[in-house]
Amino acid sequence: MLANVLRQSLGRNSCHSALLITQARRKHDLPPLPYAYNALEPTISAEIMELHHSKHHQTYVTNLNAAEEKLAEATSKNDISGVITLQGALRFNGGGHINHSIFWKNLSNDGGGLPTGELGDAINACFGSFDNFKSKLSAATIAIQGSGWGWLGYCKESNSLKIATCANQDPLQATTGYVPLLGIDVWEHAYYLQYKNVRPNYVNAIFDVINWNDVANNFRNAKA
Repeated sequence: MLANVLRQSLGRNSCHSALLITQARRKHDLPPLPYAYNALEPTISAEIMELHHSKHHQTYVTNLNAAEEKLAEATSKNDISGVITLQGALRFNGGGHINHSIFWKNLSNDGGGLPTGELGDAINACFGSFDNFKSKLSAATIAIQGSGWGWLGYCKESNSLKIATCANQDPLQATTGYVPLLGIDVWEHAYYLQYKNVRPNYVNAIFDVINWNDVANNFRNAKA
């Protein structure tokens, strides 16, 4: 049965090929930050950045690799129950790795300001103005109950920008179908050491370090 599922998901490829691909996969690595840990100060402290990157993101990577190893073992044994059991760990840790890999590049020590060019025009067209966009994204992100992410995404079906939120580490595209352009992490480890329980202050401040060039590049790639 599991072999049939694998064959259907891979088209002409055989179950044997699927197993080889799974077992020969390259382990995920923690991506380096494109700046120093203290580069985003005073908006985000060096202490937060170091803990967030080297501890939290590293944990998602470590646990994702472990879950994929167990998946390969369960698949090789035709253990459907084992495969299903691992879906939660794969979603949580895989989502954490995906989300943070986007997040680090969304930030920059020379960020802030206003998006320009095609991205700026699209924001104005979809939300009326940058201020309206910022207000809507901030409100949605601040309102997340518990932990999660606020996102600016691109909907390919409507060729438009969308604001969405995801709980915990759920990845945007797998959850909503929107291509992620800009993410705001509102897990408490992203801000609590500096902003305490005042999430709105953190969300407002993070716009000072948004790397709009990276967001614009994500937008171009999404449209392509």
